[in-house]
Amino acid sequence: MSILAERGQARPATPVPAQPRPVRVLRGRRGEVHRPPTRARVVAGRRPAGAPCVAPRRVPVRWPWLAGLAVASCLVITGLGLFGGGSASAPVPERTAAVSVEQGDTLGSLAARFAPGSDPGAVVARIKELNRLDQAVLVPGLSLTVPVADPAVVPGS
Repeated sequence: MSILAERGQARPATPVPAQPRPVRVLRGRRGEVHRPPTRARVVAGRRPAGAPCVAPRRVPVRWPWLAGLAVASCLVITGLGLFGGGSASAPVPERTAAVSVEQGDTLGSLAARFAPGSDPGAVVARIKELNRLDQAVLVPGLSLTVPVADPAVVPGS
């Protein structure tokens, strides 16, 4: 063995101390409170996963209420349309008369004057149809065929 000791292959009698490992310094998160390692970290609004004593929060069902509110609003709008604007006006009169247009007359004013109980829009459409008018430009003295509700109104015009 002495030969091996001279060549450097034998182990020394005293143990050589091992190199120390570098120490890693752990830095905590800034602003986070130090907690014991056995305590779970609580994230905002979430409960720990393994908490047996905490029952899960039940989310209220909102879809039936939303559907009911939509149906109720549709019914209210339909009811307002039927009862509020559903006043039935008289149909467009079948009788017609020839009328001379005066200064400042419009198709709407003629419809209101000669068919007062009827829908003015429908009467104006009928006047355009009877006289084959494309535009609502009226010239004083122009003769038009107009639906009339009361034949007694025509002689006064």
